[in-house]
Amino acid sequence: MTPALTVPAGRRAIVTGATGGIGRAICAALTEAGCTVAACDAPGTGAPITFDVRDRFAVAAGVTEALESLGGVCDAVIANAGVVDTIHRAERFSDEDWQLDLQTNLTGTFNVAQAAFDALAASGDGRVVVISSVAAEIGLPGQVAYGASKAGLVGMARTLAAEWGPRGVRCNVVMPGMIATPKVLGMPPALRERLQAMVPLRRFGDVEELAGVVAFLLSPAAGYVNGAVLRVDGGFGLSPGAMTG
Repeated sequence: MTPALTVPAGRRAIVTGATGGIGRAICAALTEAGCTVAACDAPGTGAPITFDVRDRFAVAAGVTEALESLGGVCDAVIANAGVVDTIHRAERFSDEDWQLDLQTNLTGTFNVAQAAFDALAASGDGRVVVISSVAAEIGLPGQVAYGASKAGLVGMARTLAAEWGPRGVRCNVVMPGMIATPKVLGMPPALRERLQAMVPLRRFGDVEELAGVVAFLLSPAAGYVNGAVLRVDGGFGLSPGAMTG
């Protein structure tokens, strides 16, 4: 297999959450690889295309605008939009905050994928990459709604993979661990040190490392990858210890 098969050159991609640390890295990686990108985010973020992913009608209009910017063709959607900083003890979690996380992270992702389906299927080689989180598998105390929404994405994505695969649309999940986004780097130093100690590689991941995995999933080399969950976490949650005699 030649290296060229791992490059997603020529893709026309819609990227949501495009102005965040991970979103910017994904857009940059895809552009550098020769893709055309429609960068989307929430109103007020300064993205070229803005809409609220929780609003189905706004999503439909936004995806239409994105398709127009891509020349009427779309063969990739990277669903990265989400909220991450709703923090409360579970017993005190309000319905408003619960709905914010679920509607944004889970329902919003489905809204975008569904709105883009016809274009993805028409391309003959559609790819959907859903950005979840290791919180989906290991939990995240203080963020029950976030963990639930990110876990829901896995079930949603695998269902789409099964339903849409026969139409030529693959759907996969990327599950980041501790990635060095501005929010993560802005945590108190003592907390960062504790979290790094939980990673066998003893460091946070670079946003470019995560973006590279997304780019791979859009490449010819990933043509037979469907319904997969790829953890990009440095082994976060694994036991870093060793048995000694």
